[in-house]
Amino acid sequence: MAGAIIENMSTKKLVILGVILLLFQAFAFMVGGLIEDGAMVTIDVGLAYRDDTVSEWTKMAHSFEQRKLSCNFTTDKTFENEGRYYECDLLPFMELGSVAHKYYLVNVRLPVNERKKVNVGIGEIKDIRLVGIHQNGGFTKVWFAMKTFLTPSILIIMIWYWRRITMMSRPPVLLEKMILALGISMTFINIPVEWFSIGFNWTWMLLFGDIRQGVFYSMLLSFWIIFCGEHLMDQTERNRFSVYWKQVGPIVFGSFCLFIFDMCERGVQLTNPFYSIWASEVGTELAMAFIIVAGICACLYFLFLCFMVFQVFRNISGKRTSLPAMSKARRLHYEGLIFRFKFLMLVTLTCAAMTVIFFIISQVNEGHWQWGGHTVEVNSAFFTGIYGMWNLYVFAIMFLYAPSHKRYGDDQSSDAGANSGEDIQLTTTITHVDGPTEIYKMTGKEAQE
Repeated sequence: MAGAIIENMSTKKLVILGVILLLFQAFAFMVGGLIEDGAMVTIDVGLAYRDDTVSEWTKMAHSFEQRKLSCNFTTDKTFENEGRYYECDLLPFMELGSVAHKYYLVNVRLPVNERKKVNVGIGEIKDIRLVGIHQNGGFTKVWFAMKTFLTPSILIIMIWYWRRITMMSRPPVLLEKMILALGISMTFINIPVEWFSIGFNWTWMLLFGDIRQGVFYSMLLSFWIIFCGEHLMDQTERNRFSVYWKQVGPIVFGSFCLFIFDMCERGVQLTNPFYSIWASEVGTELAMAFIIVAGICACLYFLFLCFMVFQVFRNISGKRTSLPAMSKARRLHYEGLIFRFKFLMLVTLTCAAMTVIFFIISQVNEGHWQWGGHTVEVNSAFFTGIYGMWNLYVFAIMFLYAPSHKRYGDDQSSDAGANSGEDIQLTTTITHVDGPTEIYKMTGKEAQE
């Protein structure tokens, strides 16, 4: 085998593949758009469940929680406005990771203890409104269907990709191993374990979902760094994971910090669904600071990735000086490879930009949930669209970087000697670390002064 599919596939077939992937990306967006002053209050809350209307309630959780009231009197405090209510901000109440039972009962009590100053100074409570935020049935059906379809699709292409890699006479290079790891992480996040939440009371589903997404984020961000870096390094540096510790290290550290932050809330909610990190001033400030820092780091990562892509383009432009010395057919071949590679890098950059935007939005607004009677359709479409984009990108990378069964120039008997000379001139490499594509070899050639 020689070269990769991205190099040897005809332009017509490559365009057809691109159009098909683009149509799937549009479909992924469309299916989501079809979805329809400082007083502390202490609450004694309990939660119970049952699966029919005649059996006894089974206790699920009980806790004493404190919430800080933030209320405003919206009109002037005059005699005419006496009897009007204060308008208070919404307070976090509880969060369930799984709703496996048919009926739930919530008991809320406001105990008063003047000696301990419990619920003293909060005024007279006239009304309590509960706002339910839930994942509606329409989105759930779409989400389950997407994961059920995409799991075998990515798994099959991943097995096919690695089978072609193992058929090579040389060992896999770092870039090929990273592509496999990316496919594994995509399969991990695709597995539709949500189906089991219908019949099992798995309260850890939200935490498990966050862990899966965190693993994929780490793998995807690390892959982009190595994907660009492998086209910048010379042969003495490339194909070694240790070279990228300065770039990958902060990604792993940031992902670990996100895991700790998630465990501070989701982990406690495994036993106490009424706990919220937003309930205290300190917790709120820490959470807000963490979200802001995470957003800034995501933007800095994207800027650094843009800089690496710019360096790759500049490196390739420097290699184009070797093209005029080639025959016309050979020159057109390499110009086509360079164009395809640049287009793939721009697609990678676009995918990275959308991922960073989605990460920031998901930290401040869970757009695929329903708040009361209002549905944010754009965000649900954005959610399914980004998820579909990840799968299409991973699918395309594994397909295009798989070793091709065709060898360019096998059917060209003429100019054999000239072509061989041009190959040596452009792709002189150390044999045992030859990479998956001609562009990989060309950009990795050490500069000759």
